[in-house]
Amino acid sequence: MRANYRLQRLFIAADLAEGVSVEADKDQFHYLAHVLRAEENTELLLFNGRDGEWRARLTYPTRKKIVLEAVEQTRPQTPPADLHYLFAPLKVGRMDYMVQKAVEMGAGIIQPVMTQHVQGKPGKSDRLAANIIEAAEQCGVLAIPELREPAKLADIIEAWPDGRRLIFCDEAEETQNPLDALKGVGEASLALIVGPEGGFSDEERSLLRSRDFVTAIPLGPRILRADTAAVAALAVIQAAIGDWR
Repeated sequence: MRANYRLQRLFIAADLAEGVSVEADKDQFHYLAHVLRAEENTELLLFNGRDGEWRARLTYPTRKKIVLEAVEQTRPQTPPADLHYLFAPLKVGRMDYMVQKAVEMGAGIIQPVMTQHVQGKPGKSDRLAANIIEAAEQCGVLAIPELREPAKLADIIEAWPDGRRLIFCDEAEETQNPLDALKGVGEASLALIVGPEGGFSDEERSLLRSRDFVTAIPLGPRILRADTAAVAALAVIQAAIGDWR
């Protein structure tokens, strides 16, 4: 069922069911009362990543309190997306953008990866989590992607799970078309890793290419910034072998 984009969507942590009432927290109160200027009996959509999406009614029991009552379920809960997205941290503003776009493009797990040429810090997990939730609110996503703790590339490769194909963007590929490489991936579960601004080191590229679960792809003839490369790679993967088919 397609999302309703006419109503405001709001993520809450509490359980949802018909008749359940939830008090808005401080930040939600400010947003609803002072940014949206929501009036008594305003309708909006609530979701928590577990119980589907619910149409809710807003009331003001007092001037400084908002209560949201779930009225009816508008969409059942969907399973988490199966695509894993791994990335080398960037500077804060660009990393915010990249994480938001990964949610929009269907990532189910988001994993910061520490590489040799990484230029940004992993970032605070609460900031990354807030970006994930904001993107889910705006884009009708019901299953909140899992945010994993930062880890070193070598450790991730060593513990890689069976049955999942890792696609990495390699600017040193001799071709420019990623579609030929993706044709051979088949029906495996997918993960994508995008390196830092300086690219993967020779040692890291050798490590990745040495594993039979890794597929290297190019991203065309132009040099792309890491956040642009992430969106381009996610788009081509979803279109060629992902859930756009």
